[in-house]
Amino acid sequence: MANTLLTPSVIAEAALATLYETTVAAQLVHRDYDSEFVARVGDTVTIRKPAVFVADEFDEANGINVQNATETGVPVALNHWADTSFAVTSKDLALKIENFREQLLDPAMESISQKIDRDVLTFRNDVTQVVGTSGTWTYDKPESLVDAGVLLDLAKVPASQRRAIVGPRTRGEWLKNDLLKRADASGSTAALREGSIGSGLWGFDAYMSQNIGQPKATGAQVTGDPTTEVNVAFHRTAVALVTRQLELPMGAANAAIANYKGFGIRVVIGYDQAKKKDVVSLDILYGVKTLDANRAVLIKGPNKA
Repeated sequence: MANTLLTPSVIAEAALATLYETTVAAQLVHRDYDSEFVARVGDTVTIRKPAVFVADEFDEANGINVQNATETGVPVALNHWADTSFAVTSKDLALKIENFREQLLDPAMESISQKIDRDVLTFRNDVTQVVGTSGTWTYDKPESLVDAGVLLDLAKVPASQRRAIVGPRTRGEWLKNDLLKRADASGSTAALREGSIGSGLWGFDAYMSQNIGQPKATGAQVTGDPTTEVNVAFHRTAVALVTRQLELPMGAANAAIANYKGFGIRVVIGYDQAKKKDVVSLDILYGVKTLDANRAVLIKGPNKA
């Protein structure tokens, strides 16, 4: 007996699960999602930063000082529209969802998750605090997190929810440290578990991402270019990933949207008349915004002189 054709809603739920499991940087930053707001690429939305209070010394004579819980609004441009579309046959759509995921959906969603992580990591361009370029604890030693933590402490950044993302070469050097050899991998999703270097490393949970980027070849570097991976230690609230729901096509008979914990994915199944093929299209609309560059520190070697 033939399997029932896969529907957009079933594909969307499976795609969302893959997206959630395969992102690293996107999991570690502040996320904002509103399923009630339908947006288009280029739209700007306003998200709220947490309120800031000051603790006063209580004076019995004057009583309490009531502070206004004023939240700061931050505009974020939804300027990233990640899309992966691929042709399918009726035989493909008749597969069980497990087989469809393995053969087509997971590879497609991994391409989107990699793009999202690369875009999230562009917030490093706004960060000016740097450690690891010289001294005893250079970038290729995990103890460089100590120096990063000092800078965050001086900026009065909360000690909780501190993370670090490093590239594969840096991870390789860090893992030569005896302390990290004994560190237990941890994380709430598959990508975080697989990318985990260690939790509670001098106040940071550290992860590896292949999307951290590599320096140019030595002969291609010009003055000011990074000569090493540009790793980053940060607090969750240093940067925000903002996603909004895309509108469904007219009729929406072959389209669906699924959302979970700050992620939303749209799936549209249509017919390409030019190529005479059925096409599954997966897309997500989002923006990335640095909320406070002082809540992040780059861990890297010196730039090209």
